[in-house]
Amino acid sequence: MPDELVALLERHQKEQEAERENAAQLWTDGGWVFATPTGQPLNPRTDYTEWKRLLVRAGIRDGRLHDARHTAATVLLILGVAERAVMGIMGWSDSGMARRYQHVTKHVQRDVAKRVGGLLWEPDGPNDGSAGTLREAS
Repeated sequence: MPDELVALLERHQKEQEAERENAAQLWTDGGWVFATPTGQPLNPRTDYTEWKRLLVRAGIRDGRLHDARHTAATVLLILGVAERAVMGIMGWSDSGMARRYQHVTKHVQRDVAKRVGGLLWEPDGPNDGSAGTLREAS
């Protein structure tokens, strides 16, 4: 996990420990990372409501909470993370899931085109804007 996320989770844990102390004998320890102020599991509707509120606050188009999994998988594709690592991160046992969840974006297409161009053409000069010269086969 990114260091920033670890720090946020550690802060959340401290806040939850304070809630545990405040709830005293009302606390139900279910081992939940996210729980009510008395330790009970959150109502699934709460996730939905908070997700929708987050999208509005961020100025992002409406979407399902599940769409975040597609976004996460696509971000890993953009970052060039190896498929095996993506499978482990996403909890997939079948590589076919990558085809379902990872979406080829314009960024990925441009990156591939640039890399292919770098293999095929040699630049004529330092950033002169020209197309360059086709490399000779070795």
